[in-house]
Amino acid sequence: MPGTVLLLAASPVGKGCLVDAASVLPVLAAVSPAVLSGSDTANVVELADPLEPQAVLTRLRAAAASPGPLTVFLTGQLQLDRRQRLPHLALARTTPATVRYTAFPWHWITEELRLRPAGTTTLLVDLHADAETWDHLAARPLTAGPSTALYGRIAPPPPRRSVAAPAYMRAAATVLRSGHRPPLAALHQQALTRATGEEARPGPPDIVLTPQAVARPWHGAYGAADATPVAAVPPPLPAVPPTAPPTGGFRPVGPPAAASAPGGAHTVTPAGPDPHETITAAVQAGRHGEAEALAGRWEQEALRTYGPASEQVLHWMEVRADLAMFAADPERSCRTWLAVADARLGAGEAPDSPAVESAVDRAHHQWGLVGDAVPARELGSALAELRRRVPGRRQGALDHVRQQLRQLQTQA
Repeated sequence: MPGTVLLLAASPVGKGCLVDAASVLPVLAAVSPAVLSGSDTANVVELADPLEPQAVLTRLRAAAASPGPLTVFLTGQLQLDRRQRLPHLALARTTPATVRYTAFPWHWITEELRLRPAGTTTLLVDLHADAETWDHLAARPLTAGPSTALYGRIAPPPPRRSVAAPAYMRAAATVLRSGHRPPLAALHQQALTRATGEEARPGPPDIVLTPQAVARPWHGAYGAADATPVAAVPPPLPAVPPTAPPTGGFRPVGPPAAASAPGGAHTVTPAGPDPHETITAAVQAGRHGEAEALAGRWEQEALRTYGPASEQVLHWMEVRADLAMFAADPERSCRTWLAVADARLGAGEAPDSPAVESAVDRAHHQWGLVGDAVPARELGSALAELRRRVPGRRQGALDHVRQQLRQLQTQA
């Protein structure tokens, strides 16, 4: 199956720039796509010094939707927004005062990669940070979610009035230009060794990122004990109820244990495949009803075990919202995302928390795809009410809903 490679380099223009991120792209582009991805063939997408967060989100979302292995090479610098103190990837127009609106939130990366099958996603990063952000991340390392292999480093700021080079990523590209892609851990170690020898700078050492180094509870990953990202996978759930529908898996984790059921069907037992992988396989096979039913049963189990508004229940609600999107049912997806946002707000989460904002933004997006005027008016009224509490990061979101509602009223 063809792989996908996303080459992303971003840094601010002007005196706020800490690293010449785009300088590594020609070196990476000279590497064979197959070597970059570790697959026989691959599609390579390059994004250099993007201006808008939505442009990055669009490319990342498209890459995350690819069925084969995905490798993201990310070079740039991190900054904290002043309100929530969450790490963001600084873009061309980013300044310390505009991080929240002009930079790309790190937790969006985790969110977009969360439904990919485990073992198919690699994120290789070479990041620099200003002093405040670097100190913050030294105590709260970045993560990319439980199903994504994250390798790389975060370097402290360079000396004043100087711009650093992406030595780690350039070293990784040099290794790959040999035409051989070593195992990820070996590639990471080689790149780290070369970069350390090349830079030989005074000051604190880099923050090294590996899957082992960042294996820690989600609640500390983004700088606030109550800022659990949407992408967080909840603690293990009980077994799927024995009445679960027939399922199929394209990449089980170990030999699945199955019990016979009437009609030759099988039910997943605790030793069976990860339900997320089974659901993903059903979606890719076009069995959307089966995927929705399985997610619904896990949600009910979470409800009985952990109670309403628990993170486990909310996780499965979010999965169902995404499944409705994959099934081309924007009405159901919008309705579910609105319910997620209401539940999170009702549980005491802040209106500007990443999880709440993301739920409302996704509901807004799906609402724009609802073709029937009657449910569009109903959902639009609920969305407008929610937008008053959760305006989000894009200016004019509430005005957009109101304008579209006025147009829908003329169709009544």
